[in-house]
Amino acid sequence: MNSVFLTTAELAQRLHYNSRYICNYLLDSVLIEGIHYFRPFGRRKILFIWETIERDMFSTPKIDMPNIPLARGGVCHG
Repeated sequence: MNSVFLTTAELAQRLHYNSRYICNYLLDSVLIEGIHYFRPFGRRKILFIWETIERDMFSTPKIDMPNIPLARGGVCHG
């Protein structure tokens, strides 16, 4: 298993985000514990798995967006 593990600061540098933004907004909403990151030895430090983050960044979303019919026959992809 040759995975690349990154700290929050290293991930922020690769993604060009602020590390505070990653911790406050992306954790547990976009980045899921056990898939994208883990806490070694059950401690406070977080290590991110770069391969899974990179894979999910380039994958297409699987969510079907609703089509909203408009009055003149058009469709809004909402």
